[in-house]
Amino acid sequence: MPFPFRRREPEPPPQPVHPSPHDALAAVLAYHQATKHHHHRYAAGPGELDWATQPDPFRRYHGAPLVSLERLPPPASATGGTPTWSDVFTRGVPPAASLDRASVSQLLFDSLALSAWKRYGSSRWSLRVNPSSGNLHPVEGYLAAGPIAGLWDEPTVAHYAPEEHRLELRAAIPAPLWPRLTPGFPPGSLLAGLTAIHWREAWKYGERAFRYSQQDTGHALAALAIAAAGLGWRCRLADAPSSDELARLLGAWTQRGVEAEHAQALLLIHPPLTEPPSWDADPAAFAACETLRWRGAPNELSPGHVDWGRIDAAEAWTRKPRTRPWPVADFAPAPEPERGSPALRALVRQRRSAVELDGRTSISSEAFFRTLARTLPSTAAPWGALPWRPKVDLVLFVHRVEGLASGLYLLLRDPERESRLREACRSDFDWVRPEGCPAALPLVRLRAGDVRALARSVSCHQEIAADGCFAAAMLAEFRPSLEAHGAWFYRHLHWEAGFVGQILYLEAEAAGLRATGIGCFFDDALHAALGLATLDFQSLYHFTLGGPLEDERLTTEPAYAE
Repeated sequence: MPFPFRRREPEPPPQPVHPSPHDALAAVLAYHQATKHHHHRYAAGPGELDWATQPDPFRRYHGAPLVSLERLPPPASATGGTPTWSDVFTRGVPPAASLDRASVSQLLFDSLALSAWKRYGSSRWSLRVNPSSGNLHPVEGYLAAGPIAGLWDEPTVAHYAPEEHRLELRAAIPAPLWPRLTPGFPPGSLLAGLTAIHWREAWKYGERAFRYSQQDTGHALAALAIAAAGLGWRCRLADAPSSDELARLLGAWTQRGVEAEHAQALLLIHPPLTEPPSWDADPAAFAACETLRWRGAPNELSPGHVDWGRIDAAEAWTRKPRTRPWPVADFAPAPEPERGSPALRALVRQRRSAVELDGRTSISSEAFFRTLARTLPSTAAPWGALPWRPKVDLVLFVHRVEGLASGLYLLLRDPERESRLREACRSDFDWVRPEGCPAALPLVRLRAGDVRALARSVSCHQEIAADGCFAAAMLAEFRPSLEAHGAWFYRHLHWEAGFVGQILYLEAEAAGLRATGIGCFFDDALHAALGLATLDFQSLYHFTLGGPLEDERLTTEPAYAE
């Protein structure tokens, strides 16, 4: 397929850091509209790839002290091991004995580490546990924690270096400051922070890349939440601090230019508690982080760059202000354990993105229903990481599900949204429950029939959307969510979509299939097929699952030397 982008056009300059809510909403809606792909044109991009400026996928802080993590052997088999994939969703994992070097090593090995190296001829590239659009990996990981046995003796902020599976010690936090940053912090807890370097995505995808950076943040959040659940820990988005405060905590507030890291998200990872913690900190404590001794200088990623004004503007308009902590959402109880579920750690490290699907493999209706059920929030990990009620539903293009008619379906991840969607969508949809669907699964059929051509067409004519067992479009309650929370929630909608995508990736592996995210789709063509005429609902991410066709020319090498 030809590289599907037109050359860049003149763009608006970056916008004010603290705009009015009305101006911010208008600007974000304008960015979203401007970066849509259409049948007659694609969002502005580089036109062709400049391989001489391909960004380095590894951020390093030269001069920062390095601490080695444990080199863990990859799981021997996907069967017979514990914890299992089912355990993650059923509270079935006893908590790790302590927060120490071994448990932190396992957390990062199962979430943000390398999973393998691939080689084709003289070319060699790495794969990671957390997926990324184009395997470009804009997301960087950080830890902030008090003393951890085997790692450090004082509160510390560290950057994770996945190429070596090490931690770079960026700053020590004075003992008097740490309690101010972590009031009411549960014992044995830590903070995991994420930043994004938008240039890594923009190098290939142009102005649409800001969206992809947010989706990748969602994938990384889910990867961390799943890895924490594998240790018997819980996660919750620590979402009260502002973007600026988070940047100070992670040492990114001084970075400028195309290669700058932008603060994204902060996860509180903690032992199981009766009630989820509600954590916040004094704004002055974040300001005090500017006075810390920050060690290490960031490496240069590219010798040349292209500035994308729309990305800079989107970054500025969507910066989050300080808000109140989220209330505890009323999610469904954790499901019952399952027998025969594959081993979690084998699953997360074997995950790969499919390049082609065979167009023949089918999935049982039982596995299909289970896959959809995994995407529904519950009180169990990992869904406790996202504290808001779900805003993203799944429009499903069902191609090859045994015992289920092909057609267009809708999974309502929040059933209270059904009436609004009925009113917004086409009037001739069926809205019927498919036969054999579990009572607890809010799935409806919109239209029966062969939808392979539609799935292919709205996904930039990519065959992979039609060649799987089913494909999905992640439909967000869009403008009402931004009006209710603020323009900054634009990021969170994409995080939720990426989070769902990570669950689908791993559930595909558990079913013996393979999956891939599809970032190239014709936004409004999908909306037209559903009858959606406003910005109340918008598709943010496409996905497909099926039987993979492997490229036998590629060889696989271990992620880390023995």
